[in-house]
Amino acid sequence: MLEDYLQELQKIALLQPEEEAALWQAYKEGGDANARSRLIEQYQPLVFKEAMRWHIHPDLLLDALQEGTLGLMDAVERYDHRRGVAFPLFAVHRIRGAILDYLKREGAVSAMSLDAPDEQGMTLQDTLCDDSPDPAEAASRQFLLEKVSGVLNRLPEKEQAVVEGVYLKDVEQKHLAKALDVSLPYVYRLQKRGIRRVRGMLSRFIHDSRD
Repeated sequence: MLEDYLQELQKIALLQPEEEAALWQAYKEGGDANARSRLIEQYQPLVFKEAMRWHIHPDLLLDALQEGTLGLMDAVERYDHRRGVAFPLFAVHRIRGAILDYLKREGAVSAMSLDAPDEQGMTLQDTLCDDSPDPAEAASRQFLLEKVSGVLNRLPEKEQAVVEGVYLKDVEQKHLAKALDVSLPYVYRLQKRGIRRVRGMLSRFIHDSRD
């Protein structure tokens, strides 16, 4: 089924801006169900792209894509084409939220995004990546990724709240500052310290597992 899904993605041709505008008008102002279906199809690659940002176990990937599609459909329903906001910017949060909600239900929240760089330009993904051609090392990479959730639980309370808020829940730092009743610069410091701790704990785990 996943192969069929990918084949269908490859068949999707991008619409010209005027074509898309006409579809939004036809659906939102005329209730055209065919226009709605075309719009959902047009933005299905957005679901796939968002799912690929998360390190999802292959057994869960197809269901995660389906959940992301439900988020896309919700976004299509709620989108106001007259406000001039690009639909992908509007939709991506609902798609991401639907995927994350599914992963949490499945106990797979450790599939967090690891592609945010630190001050040295390194990402958590870089920390975990290993260029070794050893198949056993490649097979263990998913296991290492699953340790991320446990590592987060070991952070100090405020650091955990900030790291989870920024990387798992897509909460802006200014909102976290208000929720935690701290300054915005302090939230940035908590974020840097939290990520540094995560990297350190993961690095130690990787080292110990290879001894």
